[in-house]
Amino acid sequence: MELVRRLMRELGLMPCLPRPKRFNLTQAAAGQVLDLVGRDFTADAPGEKLVGDITYIATGEGWLYLATVIDCCTKEVIGYAMDDHYQTSLISRAIRNAARNRNLSADAIFHSDRGSNYMSAEFGRTLDRFGLRRSAGRTGICFDNAMAESFFGALKNERVSRVTYLTREAARQDITRYIEFWYNRKRLHSAVGYRPPREVHAEYEKLRIAA
Repeated sequence: MELVRRLMRELGLMPCLPRPKRFNLTQAAAGQVLDLVGRDFTADAPGEKLVGDITYIATGEGWLYLATVIDCCTKEVIGYAMDDHYQTSLISRAIRNAARNRNLSADAIFHSDRGSNYMSAEFGRTLDRFGLRRSAGRTGICFDNAMAESFFGALKNERVSRVTYLTREAARQDITRYIEFWYNRKRLHSAVGYRPPREVHAEYEKLRIAA
């Protein structure tokens, strides 16, 4: 088996990986969380409305899972976390990173799908710790979390589909570079006047300080 792995690495090949399962709660349990966004992925100021989701990246060592937190006002990925699992601790870490990187408004909204991790009591406690309100779209309707899905589409089309990752660490480093040095700093977004997210955030900060 080790010989096979070595030969595949030398040839730049990756093993076929079964798609990971994403679990949803029962309709009764998930129905307790309302959709506070209603497909309106805009906000008046940074830190007021956030969206998040999980995706998975194929590597020669297996899946790497990426959890994100995106600001609806600036379109910036303000928090993210990566690991070899998609347990609740992964998405909680993404929220903590977002709170460390940006000031979040009191009673801000965090919107996601109805995956079991996002609907869990453990994740609810994480949101409570940072004063965030939980919101979720309908089960199985990707358009209800279209902004988070749009980022994953950009990531995979612009970067991941062009690269073969032999290790999770290689994928982690490459995705970090994409987020930090391309998506947040240079990629133009039509929804914010064809400007990069960091520029939009800097403008809001300048206005806030001037006020």
